[in-house]
Amino acid sequence: MDSLIREFDVALRAIAGVTRAGRENPANRLAPDTEPLSAAERQHVAGLMRINHVGEVCAQALYQAQKLTAHSAPVRAQMDQAAREEEDHLSWCADRLRELGSRPSLLNPVWYAGAFAIGWLAGRAGDRVSLGFVAETERQVEHHLTSHLDKLPAADGRSRAILEQMRDDEIRHGDAARDAGGVPLPNPIRALMRGASRVMTTTAYRV
Repeated sequence: MDSLIREFDVALRAIAGVTRAGRENPANRLAPDTEPLSAAERQHVAGLMRINHVGEVCAQALYQAQKLTAHSAPVRAQMDQAAREEEDHLSWCADRLRELGSRPSLLNPVWYAGAFAIGWLAGRAGDRVSLGFVAETERQVEHHLTSHLDKLPAADGRSRAILEQMRDDEIRHGDAARDAGGVPLPNPIRALMRGASRVMTTTAYRV
């Protein structure tokens, strides 16, 4: 019962945007930006960070569903540890959105529900498939974060610090999933994941 209550609390906080980070926000290690962003740049960065925030909402849902369906205690513990670090990402992205005077996606409940359903299906397919799904998800997220780093204004060191730490964590999560026995996913599944990601990123940039 305690575990279910905790997971329900995680879901509510992820959807509502009331999150807590266990690690310091990387942006807080920097001095304030010396070159203010223009209005257009702030709007663009806010769109990028809203996409990343949605990605972390989805990560919470995926890991929560995969924890609940994991067949072994070690896999469940691995999912739980990764989910806690992803919650840091969620908090950091929310912080940056507030700094930019913007907001998270209005569709967060929809993103969460869809990701939870996908995570549940992956988990029900067995631990090796579930770990393989984590590895592929993190690989795609790594590429996605790299593309966002390329799109940031040069003056935006705060967003850059957050995304670089997130990318390092995602690489580590993917490597851990593969090392734990995750199997490569079939190409059609990987292509479907990329298609779903494109829909999410296009929509979340504005909504």
